[in-house]
Amino acid sequence: MHNLKDIRKNLEHFKKKLSNRKSDINFDILIKLDKENRDFIQKKEILEQEKKSLSKTRKEENFEKSKKISEELDKIIDKQLSVQEKINNLLASLPNLPLDDVPEGKDEKSNEVIRKEGKIKDFNFSIKSHFELGEKNNQIDFRTSTKLSGSRFVVLKDKIALLERALINFMIDTHTQKFKYTEISPPLLVNENIMFGTGQLPKFESDQFELKMDKNEERKFLIPTAEVVLTNLVRDSVINKKDLPIRLVAGTPCFRKEAGSYGKDTKGMIRQHQFYKVELVSIVEPDSCKKELERMLNCAESILKELNLPYRVVLLSSGDMGFSAEKTYDLEVWLPYEKKYREISSCSSCGTFQARRMKAKYKSEKESDFIGTLNGSGLAVGRLLIAILENNQNEDGSISIPSPLKKYMNNVDKI
Repeated sequence: MHNLKDIRKNLEHFKKKLSNRKSDINFDILIKLDKENRDFIQKKEILEQEKKSLSKTRKEENFEKSKKISEELDKIIDKQLSVQEKINNLLASLPNLPLDDVPEGKDEKSNEVIRKEGKIKDFNFSIKSHFELGEKNNQIDFRTSTKLSGSRFVVLKDKIALLERALINFMIDTHTQKFKYTEISPPLLVNENIMFGTGQLPKFESDQFELKMDKNEERKFLIPTAEVVLTNLVRDSVINKKDLPIRLVAGTPCFRKEAGSYGKDTKGMIRQHQFYKVELVSIVEPDSCKKELERMLNCAESILKELNLPYRVVLLSSGDMGFSAEKTYDLEVWLPYEKKYREISSCSSCGTFQARRMKAKYKSEKESDFIGTLNGSGLAVGRLLIAILENNQNEDGSISIPSPLKKYMNNVDKI
């Protein structure tokens, strides 16, 4: 969330930076409301001072004057609060400013491929898709999941279910033991304020699964990503500077309506309403965000390298980044059946944008300021499972298990 004073002082800068950020905010209206709000505040202060002066006297004629001032004050306060609410709503829907090294552009067409890693395998037989491989032994079951829950769900069985669990354990062990992230087991339900803190609300409410609660109870949502809970662990708090950085990891189910994706990736497990993801979150000093983003990217990449999967690193354009991000790298893994790279991780720096929404600060003896937050998939489990199945398939339809996963899979060599 942005500081209105910063917008007022650097209006043209904000207009330019947000021109490709899918924001329909009218800055003229915002500035007009800001002026109205400050005028009301000034009038309120003048009336309060006048009322205070009258209260110092005991003249009877001043009682009536004081009463009229109180009535006028109430009207002005109501108007000021109404204008302030409009301002808050506009600010809440305003995305983060992209950093200067982010490519300018309206969509993914302006993204930049930074590098490609790994060797794409040449198959000397006709390859199968992940869903064909899974359905062959009835270990990926879409028919039953449709009966249970509808489209965009899946039932995994036997060794493929074990592979999913193995991937989660392998990634969490890697991030905690090798990269010193602290594992968290968080709630999967959060309230409205928590969703607002990381930027899911109010703008992206249509993407969220909201639970039906009893009347007068606060709203509750299923988490779309563990980022929501992990980042909000520092909500409404002041952290000692010496305790930074804080690095957290969680493997959780995630729930998304995928609003606006109708008709996309309906075949297979690419785009599901429920999926597992291992999420990384860093809490740092703001000046450390750029360096921490590179570190987080390296942590996510290490999983793909360990599993010997081809991938590429993509720097997203200003128009393709998430709402809260100031800079984002995507990791895209190679899927042989589709013959293309698919996103498997987004690593983003959010600067102080989320911290302002969460009221999260750090302090030292000399300074106090909003913290910097970062998040990244380390990695998306479903898509990683797809990549393993397709890249490690054999001519007979079996799947070779990568060496780092064998100890998590009872030392089996193949599925």
